[in-house]
Amino acid sequence: MPESLSELLLYGCASAVALGADIGVLALLVSRGGVPYLPASIVSFIFGGAVLYLFSVSFVFRFRRYPKAAVELPMFVALGAVGLLINSAVMFAAVQEAHLQYLLAKLCAAACTFTANFLLRRNVMFSRVAPLH
Repeated sequence: MPESLSELLLYGCASAVALGADIGVLALLVSRGGVPYLPASIVSFIFGGAVLYLFSVSFVFRFRRYPKAAVELPMFVALGAVGLLINSAVMFAAVQEAHLQYLLAKLCAAACTFTANFLLRRNVMFSRVAPLH
């Protein structure tokens, strides 16, 4: 199996675990904490991103372009900001315009962010191309 396909499958599994953490935090903040869905979705997305980072560097990607976490983690977060913008836009549109329940909207948002986040992180952070300076 080509390395990129293997990484995509592993990233999919890691993303599923991170999505579970994300949805759990989202549901807890909204249903128990009374936090509005959109701010709660931002907090939960960041929490899920932390889970995904741990899995990504431990199990998913074999090559790390930036071996120092002091460089790698902020870059992972910065690239995740693209996903956060997509997540927030889809959540807003799905709840406000399509009138979906917030957890169903979260699943739609996750489907939209998965490919963008994988491609960005794989190509910028976890490929064998020389580092950007």
